[in-house]
Amino acid sequence: MNAAILINLAYIASAILFIFGLKQLSSPETARRGNLISSVGMLIAVVVTLLNQGIVDYRWIAVGVVAGSIVGIFAARTVAMTAMPEMVALFNGFGGLASLLVGWAALYDGRTSVFIAVTIFLSILIGGVTFTGSLIAWGKLSEKMNSRPMLFSGQQIVNSLLMIAIVAFGVLFAMDPTNVTWLYVLIGLSFVFGVMFVIPIGGGDMPVVISLLNSYSGLAACAAGFAINNLLLIVAGSLVGASGIILTQIMCKAMNRSLSNVLFSGFGSPKTGAQQIEGTVKPIVPEDAYYILEAASSVLIVPGYGMAVAQAQHVVKELQELLEKNGCEVIYGVHPVAGRMPGHMNVLLAEADVSYDVLQEMDQVNPRIENFDVSIVIGANDVVNPAAREDEGSPLYGMPIINVDKSKTVFVLKRSMASGFAGVDNPLFFKDNTRMLFGDAKESISALVREFG
Repeated sequence: MNAAILINLAYIASAILFIFGLKQLSSPETARRGNLISSVGMLIAVVVTLLNQGIVDYRWIAVGVVAGSIVGIFAARTVAMTAMPEMVALFNGFGGLASLLVGWAALYDGRTSVFIAVTIFLSILIGGVTFTGSLIAWGKLSEKMNSRPMLFSGQQIVNSLLMIAIVAFGVLFAMDPTNVTWLYVLIGLSFVFGVMFVIPIGGGDMPVVISLLNSYSGLAACAAGFAINNLLLIVAGSLVGASGIILTQIMCKAMNRSLSNVLFSGFGSPKTGAQQIEGTVKPIVPEDAYYILEAASSVLIVPGYGMAVAQAQHVVKELQELLEKNGCEVIYGVHPVAGRMPGHMNVLLAEADVSYDVLQEMDQVNPRIENFDVSIVIGANDVVNPAAREDEGSPLYGMPIINVDKSKTVFVLKRSMASGFAGVDNPLFFKDNTRMLFGDAKESISALVREFG
């Protein structure tokens, strides 16, 4: 059996591991195993590719492996769960940048056909857009820049001109790939377009943007695979691109919005016509909340980004166990876009060893919401905002939410009356059956746990 056949067999094995690992990622219970399986597939692919290239001097590769391992270990151990969304955004961005560099390097292979030039153009364009777009998403998620949409007069005209320029210089580059001037112009335009693509999108839509940029990073890798004639890179990029698009569509459906509406509506920008919220906030202290929970026979817990900020998942698990010991049924209602990235709440709760059996999606809890004695909202805001159901002037209107306001009693755990990440006020806080438990979520729940003790 010659070397070419062995290499292709190794690539097939890697592709199978990628597909099987991706399938395992569809369930929280098997996600860790799926990640490991996919990592093994990538290790095989990298090793075989290096051997196939006949590289003699591996010193720079060894330096890259060591440096990457150090950064990876440092990030895994030091990055807080609250910072995981922006870390994922950076991963997407650097994936796009890597594809851009691979496409660029393909110019020096000596193969300058029109097809190769087009694939290089696509890898540079998509990779550049993914890189700078992900940096903007990182800035908005980490709140290092304003999370509201950045809109200006003539913005659509500017974006249209950018697209026309990209197509024009792409044609020039495909006609003459040896002219590096067109290449540099394309790189610059792709970077600018990535910024212009993301700045009009509000912080409330960042989970969808992260998913979409993840898809873009896969498409960029796929284009780079065509540019360097690497079948496995084409397969891996296609898998990431397709799965990212599917996840993006699922999240858009969960928000009852189209992808074009997410990308071009300027969601989260100030709007007129929203109803004025009237009513009186009714605070509650942990001691009084305990008496209500102690008598409850069913409790719904709705986690949000505030739970991640407070790192309250472990004390929430303690409260769950105490309630169950008291004969109470406890269910977690997880909204598809809760937190700031897909699956954010699932990861947090898995970290606290919360059983997957008690995690239910929005469509599972809403039909029985009126039968819950208490709904405990921990740092969630937009995903439980009844304005999405009641106020046609609200930018959230039409978005499916967890209807906690229909349960018998609602406890909302927040530090203040500030609006959510989308910048939309929440009438839930003023409902007759709502009680506000102000303070750090971890401290508030710890106080409830002590009352049960």
